[in-house]
Amino acid sequence: MREFLVEITTTVPEGTAQDEVDRRRAAEAVRAGELAAAGHLVRLWRPVGEPRSVGVWRAADEEELHEKVLGTLPLRPWMTLRVTALEPHPNDPGRTGAAS
Repeated sequence: MREFLVEITTTVPEGTAQDEVDRRRAAEAVRAGELAAAGHLVRLWRPVGEPRSVGVWRAADEEELHEKVLGTLPLRPWMTLRVTALEPHPNDPGRTGAAS
């Protein structure tokens, strides 16, 4: 599987009922857990003071990432995504077999 850095900004449409927002957020937490268990969601952060998330996600390719992974998130219709494909860096200290 390939890894992707995904920046997500979620904007709730004006006029959306709070119960709809709460329902989608609860469903989002459940779906994120399922995607983590399946190995698609690796890490997720929220930059301090910013209304966005930054995460490392895994998928076979960018098409799978968009259609079968991110596209299944309940908040996806309200999300703006920035996806960057990643590749291993030879100096990554977490890389298996990296030189000491």
